[in-house]
Amino acid sequence: MAVLIPPSPDPNALNTVVSDHSANAAEYLEWHSPLDAKGRYLHYDQVKRRLKAHLDPALIWSVIKSSRNRQLRSIISLGKPKQACRFFLSPTIQRAISETDRNTTLAHLEWMSAQIGELKHFEYLKNDLEEDEAISSSQLEGAATTTVAAKEMLKRKRKPRSIDERMILGNFKMMRFAWEKRREPLSLELILELHAIGTEGINDDEYFPGILRNTNDVRVVDGEGEVVHQPPPFEGLEERLGMLSDWANQSHHDAETKNYVHPLVKAIILHFAIGYEHPFRDGNGRVARSLFYWYMFKHEFAAFRYIAISVLLKSAPIKYGKSYLYTETDDMDLTYFIEYQCEVIIRAIAAFSSAFEHALLEIESFNKWLWESGLYRKLDQRQQMIFQIARARLATRFTAKSVMENLGCSYNTAAGTLNGLVELKLFSKKKDGRQWIYSLLPSEQIKAGWAE
Repeated sequence: MAVLIPPSPDPNALNTVVSDHSANAAEYLEWHSPLDAKGRYLHYDQVKRRLKAHLDPALIWSVIKSSRNRQLRSIISLGKPKQACRFFLSPTIQRAISETDRNTTLAHLEWMSAQIGELKHFEYLKNDLEEDEAISSSQLEGAATTTVAAKEMLKRKRKPRSIDERMILGNFKMMRFAWEKRREPLSLELILELHAIGTEGINDDEYFPGILRNTNDVRVVDGEGEVVHQPPPFEGLEERLGMLSDWANQSHHDAETKNYVHPLVKAIILHFAIGYEHPFRDGNGRVARSLFYWYMFKHEFAAFRYIAISVLLKSAPIKYGKSYLYTETDDMDLTYFIEYQCEVIIRAIAAFSSAFEHALLEIESFNKWLWESGLYRKLDQRQQMIFQIARARLATRFTAKSVMENLGCSYNTAAGTLNGLVELKLFSKKKDGRQWIYSLLPSEQIKAGWAE
């Protein structure tokens, strides 16, 4: 994951271009912008690989930096000694802000629920999506449990059977805790409690739940064992986290002032800050991502309960790691990290919206099929709902207990509802330990059963 370290920029780069490279001045000056010709905010590591052989990479970098330095905005200081962090409000960041404002507020979530019109159906959809972040965040940190097995554990509320499953359950509890504590100000105590909830009972001798590191031997390594980040010293860590909390609690959301920062940008910076400071011996990534969510929840972007950024971070961990490295190696320019997170968030919001649209289409399609097949008259309201949920693949395994909790009925009613679906040759059931597991039959088998 090594990246090229940017050279020190020439403060007189434009004069150097005119005086020493007049023949190619136009090519050099094309780079006098924070963004390249395709609108990308590139690090030196990326710029050098894209240049023609006759151009001087160091001078090109100096030209880029001369443009950026006039537009970068100071936002926070991190580490010891303190390093000033800055960022540029790029088109990608602005697009992510727009998508967030349009698609993730509490008001929009309520509108989505009204659009679907079937509250319990939407509850199943939300419950399924809520699990995704806890599972993928743990997998990003090394949990080897499959997504299917992890969902089965969370839906059945069974006890974890391995360290990997304990990681996932801890993450799930930590995300729930972040939602419950969204009204509270950020504090050292809240950060410690998040870590304790997320890591307790996994391997306490490794994670030291809720305890700040007290040594400087913690390092971040890549897949090849190379050190890619040496966190700031532990001395003064408690004070620095206190200052970070004060910054998070300070209002930057008054659009009438020059200090305005959108909550999405602040949440991403919180994510970066915890990863950079690395306050714990292990589990820092999970705490960093949960604090991102906590801040979004705090500012009424409630749909983020069901938007899993770690699903996408997990698919490209090298890019995630490089977004940290690009910032650290370029004078703490946070734009690289914010931009990458915004790209992921845009895609995650799109996936959330797609799941909602798919649920709508599945309901419409099912209702048509249900009417035309004659099943409508044979299913009661609860059976229709469970059948819709199963066909939309929002859940694949049902128990009397899960149906009871999601539909708000008695255990006997839930069991009767499921057994009725078995009698109608729509579901199968099998014993798993002390409980029955119900599943939708394949469509071919349902058709064959009704043709008899």
